[in-house]
Amino acid sequence: MSTTSPVAPPAPAAAPKATLFHPTVARLTYRALLGRRRALILFALPALLVAIAVIVRALTGADDATAGGILGGFALGTMVPLIGVIAGTGAIGPEIDDGSVIYLLAKPVRRSTIIFTKLLVSIGVTAAFSAIPVLVAGFILNGNSQQIAVAYAVAAAVASVAYSALFLLFGTVTRHAVVFGLVYALVWEAFVGNIVPGARTLSVQQWALAVGQKVGAEGALNSAVQLPLALCLLVAVTGLATWYAARRLKALTLAGEE
Repeated sequence: MSTTSPVAPPAPAAAPKATLFHPTVARLTYRALLGRRRALILFALPALLVAIAVIVRALTGADDATAGGILGGFALGTMVPLIGVIAGTGAIGPEIDDGSVIYLLAKPVRRSTIIFTKLLVSIGVTAAFSAIPVLVAGFILNGNSQQIAVAYAVAAAVASVAYSALFLLFGTVTRHAVVFGLVYALVWEAFVGNIVPGARTLSVQQWALAVGQKVGAEGALNSAVQLPLALCLLVAVTGLATWYAARRLKALTLAGEE
């Protein structure tokens, strides 16, 4: 009499890991952001800022007003949001566009973890390529007189957080994330937010300036938004953008997924 061994039931699918940070996702995101094409753009903008600082210092000498104009107008007003667009949209947008995000979603990793990890990487890249060059340029321009260099570097780092969350969200909701990001950075932040008084309250640049204003000497930086309101808006925009980006990513379903 022959006997058959019982067939083992199939192993259950691995449950997503309940962590906020995933090293593999971070490593892949860093590689994508620091690829040859994006790296050239990321390095070009800070290099241009430092070059401008060197030329201006050689021609005009140390001047607080000139330093504030360059660091506030070009660096914080244009360079930081552009770097945020590159890092924020590049952290996930290309993966969604070419479909390679499917391979990532097939892994037993929570989608909120994917978004949070990519946000941290985007913040790190944006801050490194904006706050550090701003600090260097500030020291070149006026030797950190009135704490201008440090104050604008802090403002750039703070802005990097909100920009990264906002542009990461753009990358999850539209295939034209870079276009929308550029419109926001160049039209709203650099133009409307600096000219229209009411629009300044809704400007990441002004929120970041409010934080930097507390670091610099009195009158060195000026923001149209009070610090308590600026902090509330920074936290709200960063939190809501991150939450909704994770929600949008959860809406992407794999073939055969219930």
